[in-house]
Amino acid sequence: MIEVAKRLNTVEEYYFSRKLREVRQLMSEGKPVINMGIGSPDLHPAPEVIKALRDSVDDALAHQYQSYQGLPELRQGVKDFYKEKFGVTLDRDTEILPLMGSKEGIMHISMAFLNEGDEALIPDPGYPTYTSVTKLIGAVPRYYDLTESNGWLPDLDVLEKQGLSKVKMMWLNYPHMPTGTNGTRELYEELVAFARRNNILLVNDNPYSFVLNDSPASILRVEGAKEVALELNSLSKTFNMAGWRVGMVMGNDKNINAVLKVKSNMDSGMFYGIQKGAIAALCCSDEWYSGINQVYGERRELMYRLIEKLGCTYDSNAVGMFVWAKLPAEVTSAEAFIDRILYDKSIFITPGTIFGKNGEGYIRFSLCTPKEKIQEATDRI
Repeated sequence: MIEVAKRLNTVEEYYFSRKLREVRQLMSEGKPVINMGIGSPDLHPAPEVIKALRDSVDDALAHQYQSYQGLPELRQGVKDFYKEKFGVTLDRDTEILPLMGSKEGIMHISMAFLNEGDEALIPDPGYPTYTSVTKLIGAVPRYYDLTESNGWLPDLDVLEKQGLSKVKMMWLNYPHMPTGTNGTRELYEELVAFARRNNILLVNDNPYSFVLNDSPASILRVEGAKEVALELNSLSKTFNMAGWRVGMVMGNDKNINAVLKVKSNMDSGMFYGIQKGAIAALCCSDEWYSGINQVYGERRELMYRLIEKLGCTYDSNAVGMFVWAKLPAEVTSAEAFIDRILYDKSIFITPGTIFGKNGEGYIRFSLCTPKEKIQEATDRI
């Protein structure tokens, strides 16, 4: 039997890939499972986005290979979006690289900058893909603690005292998933200064800025940030386009070219019609944002009631499309708790432990759940 590569021994199958298979099995057995686990928007993209996709398929170039750097109009759309929404000025042709989803970008960036044995700072709790990709390329995950007592923010003084000579990269994610903590100008300024002192590349993963958030921000707004930072973004959450796989990475021309070297050897460009839809999405009016936030806001109020029924607490100041809830003190295992709810009440909730050791004692609820399903879950509890 042919042996798999040794790198596969460093990672496990993605939690949601495995757990959703279990959920689907329960549903096939007739269990009426309500899925509050995954952040996959259930709402549709804007009508003009769908129209742009449909209209594009008859264009002369629609079905050919596309540029590795995406359509110029798409890069212009990202440039205009970042200027309007974040106050960040980007060069259309050298500082923006469209991606087939920001998850792709995590792999490309890691391959472009991390050598075997290099260390990458990863938030705990944080997105599990940062860890798995780091391991797959032979680099070393080094976790930095985010705790409720410190507002789910990094303690940079503690990090520097621990020594950072092997650290090449630091993953950031504000607004933070899973806790919903927002990024601030002050935080970004401190991080940029920290990266300069320690010769570390910051990568801010920023897909949640416009969901239930009155103060969207970009690390690239900080003076000099492009010298030490990249920012990932995505159309998945803001524009209900998760299945389209459209993201982008922004930074200075040298760093973007490094990522392009990897990307251009791994795909042959994004489908033309998807790019046209993305262009339309980036031009959505303010009414689009207020409309989706009204829906998510109503769902969140109902979700709070469900969380209270479970005896949990939450931070009403958190932003994004999830609610991070603290379990009662007597609950000793988040995974055992969510499994009991899954099998007793047919409700799937994400345990905080999949995001790291600091996730123990917490669970996460997705707002990608219709109001009637949230109410039904509350009634079951």
